[in-house]
Amino acid sequence: MTDRKGPVLIDLGAQTAATPQDAAPVPDLASDLAAGPQGQAMQVVASLGARRPNRVARVFWGALGALVGLAATIAAWEFVARLLAANPVLGWIAAGLTGLVLITLIVLALREIAAFARLGRLDGLRRAADHALAAGDTVAARAVVAQLLTLYRLRPELADGRAELARRQAEVFEADSLLALAETQLMAPLDAATRAEVETAARQVATVTALVPIALADVVAALSANIRMIRRIAELYGGRSGTLGAWRLTRAVLTHLVATGAVAVGDDMISSIAGGSVLSKISRRFGEGVVNGALTARVGVAAMEVCRPLPFGAGLRPSVTTLVRRALTGLFGQAR
Repeated sequence: MTDRKGPVLIDLGAQTAATPQDAAPVPDLASDLAAGPQGQAMQVVASLGARRPNRVARVFWGALGALVGLAATIAAWEFVARLLAANPVLGWIAAGLTGLVLITLIVLALREIAAFARLGRLDGLRRAADHALAAGDTVAARAVVAQLLTLYRLRPELADGRAELARRQAEVFEADSLLALAETQLMAPLDAATRAEVETAARQVATVTALVPIALADVVAALSANIRMIRRIAELYGGRSGTLGAWRLTRAVLTHLVATGAVAVGDDMISSIAGGSVLSKISRRFGEGVVNGALTARVGVAAMEVCRPLPFGAGLRPSVTTLVRRALTGLFGQAR
């Protein structure tokens, strides 16, 4: 065996020297920043809320729920019957508890039906007001005002407005002026309260998005905040909704926004807010928070339009830009 000294050279074949043009291109960070945050959490919430339920899935879950309910009913009946035969005292206690559960379920069902009826009443009032304005029908406008006074007769914060409207409505003889008076006296305080709810929801969604780096946490926070905001807006306008009513109302609002393209980021003020915020250039999470807050404000304005018993008069529709700036000022600095 030959003992070789010195370095061992291994021939790897023909090799070409690396040149600068062979290097991978540097990522274009400027284009990424120009794209800006997209409000991913609110985009997911909108897609979930606006998704049409599959008919096959609805039939499946409906049949499964009916089957589970039937099995639970039979099991409870057999349980109470056996317990009555074995121990009458415990059997009657179980029967009483079962009856209490059934009564509670009936009460919950009636509350949901009443919630749908209240939402339908608001929708009917808005359609009647639209018809009165389009036709210039003073009689129809007075009927709408009478229904509004009945709807808000138990609201103490509107007592002064009701009295002023009742005193002055006889002096007005045009449909648009009469509904404008009703809007000023009754809707203005409710609009202020709903704007505060929208600002609170936008601030909450923006904060969670910016500060909680947990996957899907921003989506869950945005969904829950938007459902709570829409439900609260409906309550303020007199349409207290139950669980099913709130979800149905949320789906109606989000479906309208998706259909009209109002959840897009690249239009009007949302792009300016997302692109102009200094913090959005420093931290993408803060930029996402600003955009999600802006989209939440837009959902809130749409919910106001859906739940409000009167259409917005000229110049009275809330500005999404103003709502976002009021909500986020002091949170991420000036959202400009």
